[in-house]
Amino acid sequence: MTLQHDGVTPTTSGIVRGVWNDRRASPVERARALLDEMTLEEKVGQLGSVWFTETAGDFAPSVDGSDDPAAPTSAPTGDFTGGLGQLTRIFGTEPVTVAEGVDRLRERQRQVVAGNRFGIPAIAHEECLTGFAAYGATAFPTPLAWAASFDEELVERMAEAIGDDLRSVGVHQGLAPVLDVVRDYRWGRVEETLGEDPYLVGQLGAAYVRGLERSGVVATLKHFAGYAASRGAKNHAPVSMGLRELADVVLPPFETAIRLGGARSVMNAYTDLDGVPAGASVELLTGILRDDWGFDGTVVADYWAIPFLATMHHVASDAAEAGALALTAGIDVELPETAGYGAGLVGLVQERALDERLVDRAVLRHLRQKIELGLLDGGPLVPEHAASTDLDGPRNRAIATRLAEESVVLLRNRAVLPLQTPARIAVIGPAADQFRSLVGCYAFPNHVLSKHPGHDLGITIPTILDAVRTEFPAADIVVEPGCSITETGQEDVPAAVEAARSADVVVLAVGDIAGLFGDGTSGEGCDAEDLRLPGGQHDLVLAVLATGTPVVLTVLSGRPYALGDYDRADALVQAFFPGQEGAAAVAGLLSGRVQPSGRLPVQIPRSPAMPGTYLQPPLGLASRGISVLDPTPLFPFGHGLTAGDVRYRSLTSAAELAVDGEVLVDVTVENVGVEDAVEVIQLYGTDPVASVVRPSVELLAFARLTVAAGTSATVRFSVSADRLSFTGVDGRRVIEPGTYVLSAGPSALERPLTHTIEVTGSRRELVGPRELRVDWRRVDAVARKA
Repeated sequence: MTLQHDGVTPTTSGIVRGVWNDRRASPVERARALLDEMTLEEKVGQLGSVWFTETAGDFAPSVDGSDDPAAPTSAPTGDFTGGLGQLTRIFGTEPVTVAEGVDRLRERQRQVVAGNRFGIPAIAHEECLTGFAAYGATAFPTPLAWAASFDEELVERMAEAIGDDLRSVGVHQGLAPVLDVVRDYRWGRVEETLGEDPYLVGQLGAAYVRGLERSGVVATLKHFAGYAASRGAKNHAPVSMGLRELADVVLPPFETAIRLGGARSVMNAYTDLDGVPAGASVELLTGILRDDWGFDGTVVADYWAIPFLATMHHVASDAAEAGALALTAGIDVELPETAGYGAGLVGLVQERALDERLVDRAVLRHLRQKIELGLLDGGPLVPEHAASTDLDGPRNRAIATRLAEESVVLLRNRAVLPLQTPARIAVIGPAADQFRSLVGCYAFPNHVLSKHPGHDLGITIPTILDAVRTEFPAADIVVEPGCSITETGQEDVPAAVEAARSADVVVLAVGDIAGLFGDGTSGEGCDAEDLRLPGGQHDLVLAVLATGTPVVLTVLSGRPYALGDYDRADALVQAFFPGQEGAAAVAGLLSGRVQPSGRLPVQIPRSPAMPGTYLQPPLGLASRGISVLDPTPLFPFGHGLTAGDVRYRSLTSAAELAVDGEVLVDVTVENVGVEDAVEVIQLYGTDPVASVVRPSVELLAFARLTVAAGTSATVRFSVSADRLSFTGVDGRRVIEPGTYVLSAGPSALERPLTHTIEVTGSRRELVGPRELRVDWRRVDAVARKA
C-alpha cells in the first residue's frame, strides 16, 4: 500500500513517517525530505556499519580493537539508537544455514528499525565474487576463469543468478566485481581479477554488473584505483604510477562498468597512489569518479580503510581525523564497522572543524540508495519465504558447469588428447585430490570453512581425482600426491615417479591452494616471490616428465606460473580455479566430451622472473643486443587451442577513419578441420607514431563464436575512433591523425591479418562520455566447397 503524507506524522508504533515513505515522490525528493528532519547524530548513524563477529581478522586485515587509536567505536551489541547504515555479512562470516541466516537478518533489521525514530532499515551487504559467499551456496569459477571464457553473456547470466540468490534472502548489496587490471602476476589477488587487458576487464566487468543490478542488488566496483599495481606485487604496498598508466590502463574498466553496466557503488582501494591514499583522494573519489564520469551512487570504504588512514598511511592522527579526510574525499559509508564515522565525526562538526554539508552529501546518497532499494516502502525487509531458498540449485549448477567448461584453456596438445581409453591412468600431484585447488579465496569453503576444520562443505566439490574416476570408469587409476603445495619436501617424489612409469598416461595436477593472508598460495595477502610453481611441485614435474610416460600437465591456479621448463609435457591444460564443477570440466576435456574453448586473459611466462604483462611499449619487449632478459611469454595473451582448424583469411575496412568517426572492420575466418570450433576472434590495434609512447599492440575488440567444420564466418566490428584515443602529452585524452594498423588473430602474438588505415582530421580532444565498446555481429557463414 502506498503511503501518502503531507507532513511529519508519528505512528502508533512510534515511527515518524513523512514524504520519505511516499512512493509517488522521487527517491531524491524522499531522501532530501528525510535528511532535513534528521539530527546530526542521526545523519552520522547512517554512515556507519556493524559486523557481528569476533573473528573479523580471519577475513580481512583488521584493526586491533583494544589498543589501536583508530579502533571501531561501535560494539556489536544490538543497540542501534539513532540508526545504522549497513549490516556486514550476516551470512558470510560463519557457516550458518539459510534459515539461520534469515532469522538473524530479520532480527537485526528489527533492531535497526526500532533503534531510530524514522524506522530506517540497514542495507545488508555480502561478498559475491565467486557466487554468494554463504554456506551451501554455489562456488562459481573465479573471475580469472570468467575472463578465460571471453563470454560476456554467460558472465551476465551468472551474475543475475547470484543476485537473485542474494535478494531472495534479504541482501541488498554485493561487493563485486574486482576491476583491477593485472600488472604483476606475483600479486596474490590475480585470481580475483578479469585479467591484464583493460578492455576485456571492462566489458566482462560491465556484464557482471548488469546481471547483478538487474536482480535488484547494488554492484560494488573494487578496488578504486590502482590496487593491483602495488610495488613488488605486495598486498597493500604503495603504487608508483604515471598519469597515462592510470588513465589508459587502470581507470577505463571502472568507467565502463559505471556507464555501460550501471554500477551503483564503488569501493576505494587500500593503497596510496603517488603518496595519496585512495581513501583520502579528492581527485579520485570526487574529481574523476563524480565530476568527470557523473557517478551518482555511493562510495563505500574497503574494510577498515578509513582507520587505516591513521594506522597504516599515517596521514591522520586518529580515527576522527581519518573519518574527516575520507568524508571530504568522497567516501559515503564506512565498512565493515564504525570507526572514523562515529562520535568523533559528530564532534568535529560540532566544533566547526568539519563542514556539516559533507555529512549531508554522504547521507543523502546513502538514503537515496535505501529508498531505491525499497527499504522505506513498508514491505518485508526479508522475503517471506527466504528460509526455503536453495543457494545451490539446478540453475546455478548449470551455469557453473558451462562457465567451467568454457574457461579451461588447452595450451598445448601433441596428439595426446583426447585420451583414448587408457588402461591405466596415474593421477599425480598435490592438486589432484584437493578441493581448495578448484575454488577461489573468496569462495565460502576457502574463505570461511578453512577456519572451521572438520565442518562439511555444504556443497559437493569433486576433485580432479574424483572426476577422472567418473570420466574413465574402466581405467585402472593409481594415485600419488608426490609433494606438497605449501612445503618443499621431496620424500614422496619417488613413489610418484614409480606410479608414472607404471601407467599409460599421467594426469599431473599441480597449482595453488586458495586462501587468505598466508593460508594458501593464492588469494588476498598470498603474494609470491616469483612465478615458479609453489612448494615442491617444480621438482615433482621434472621428475615425472623424465619417466617418458605421456603427461598431461594440468595447472589449477589463481595466477599464471612459469611453465618454460616443462617442454616434455605432451599436453598443457590451464584452469584458473574453475569452481565446484571445474574438475568435471577438466576431465571432460581430457576425454573429449568437452571441446576446448578457453583463452588466456593473462600470459603464461616462460621464466619465473618475468612477471610483465602483454601491454608493453617497444622498450618493454625483447631487445636483443640491449638486454639478455627476454620477457617473451611461453603462451601469449589470448592464446588457447580449440577443436577444428581455424584459418584467418581476410581483414577488410575502409581506408580512412575520421577522428570523430567510425569504421566497419570485417574479419573472415575459415574452419578447414573436421570438427566444429569455438573461436575467439581478437582485433588489435597499433599506433606506429604517436606523441607519447604507446603499447606495441593493444586489444580493441573480441568476438566469441562457433565456426562449424567446413564453413567460414565473417565478423563485423564497429570501431569508433574513440577506441584509438589515449592520454596525450598535456594529460588530456586525444585522438591523433596519422597511420594506424589493425590486426587480427587468435592471440596477441599471432596476428596473421593486418590492415593499415589513415586516421584523418585534426587532433581531437575527447571531453565527456566516449565510446567504450566495440559492437560486433556475424555477417556471413558460408560452407566451404569440397
